[in-house]
Amino acid sequence: MNGEKGLLIAEIKEGQAVDGVFLVKELSRGETRAGKPFLRLKLLDKSGEIGGPVWDDAEALAPYCQPGNYIQVNGHGDSYQGSPQLKINRISPVDPATVDPADFMPSGDFDRRELEEELQRLLAVVQNPPLRRLLAAFFADRPFYQRFITAPAAKSMHHAYLGGLLEHTVAVTRLAEAVSRLYPGIDADLLLSGALLHDLGKTDELTYREFPFGYSNRGRLVGHLVIGAELIGEKAAAIEDFPPELLERLQHLVLSHHGHHEYGSPTLPMMQEAFILHFLDNLDAKANYFHRLNRQTTEPGYQWSDYQRNLERFLYLPGPAQELAPDNEPPAIPRPQPRKKGGAPRATAPPQPPPPEPNPPADLVDPRQKTLFG
Repeated sequence: MNGEKGLLIAEIKEGQAVDGVFLVKELSRGETRAGKPFLRLKLLDKSGEIGGPVWDDAEALAPYCQPGNYIQVNGHGDSYQGSPQLKINRISPVDPATVDPADFMPSGDFDRRELEEELQRLLAVVQNPPLRRLLAAFFADRPFYQRFITAPAAKSMHHAYLGGLLEHTVAVTRLAEAVSRLYPGIDADLLLSGALLHDLGKTDELTYREFPFGYSNRGRLVGHLVIGAELIGEKAAAIEDFPPELLERLQHLVLSHHGHHEYGSPTLPMMQEAFILHFLDNLDAKANYFHRLNRQTTEPGYQWSDYQRNLERFLYLPGPAQELAPDNEPPAIPRPQPRKKGGAPRATAPPQPPPPEPNPPADLVDPRQKTLFG
């Protein structure tokens, strides 16, 4: 069957009629108390995801509902324990050649151009000459830069959408900039450089130019922390007289930023900058997880989420954000001014990267894939 995309998941309201195309992310089977089989689906499009049961003809419909398949869904919006879901009446298979895969890629709530401008401002804050040359070696490299602004920051947990790595990196670096002003003795240039480069290995760890997101062989065998530390070592080796001790400290920040061996860090944080980077990275990841989960709520006011296996707890969510009247808008938060040393003028920014492509390449996704990131 061929079909228009139809309503986006984020637009579905309780009681609203739904007739559109969705991508199957997850499929599980169950039985009622009477022994009747049913399906539990999790459906996806670029605006989010939504679940829903299929009570009738479960066995006959299961082949059409495999992860990675596009299906035409007829039903209406519903809710369960404060979270939106679909009450599904009918399902039909959809020819993947008739859909635009970009309609089903996860996306973030950001303006990429604004994030790129903020990235350049943060790069200019770093004053240490060797670190500035190292940052320029990465962010003025066109192939690397294109991968960096396109990649997700994770496969599923946080910022798991195109551009997520850029968004996460900018957020963590802004936090690092603010913290560096609060505590004496911090090597601010080292901390900011670590924040800017802490997840650069994700550009090689994750596969995101085909659908669904996954892991490269190198990503599974080595991991993005070690990949990132190796890339930093290679770039530093090409910079004349790059201080070996500075390289060790920077690589330590990258290798230890997960904070615990059981979370994938080859080493534990042993410097204050490494401790701070670990906490800031975790803070932004958790805040993004909450934001994405809260976007799926429909009822006003605080409410409990479903059990979150990743965090091993239920979460108490504030519900949909209330729009402010124009005359009640909060004041803009002033942006921190770049640091100065001894009254000297701020150094110029590292070489600017070439202008990015306005959209991901057309071959970014491969609709033939049959498993989804989870």
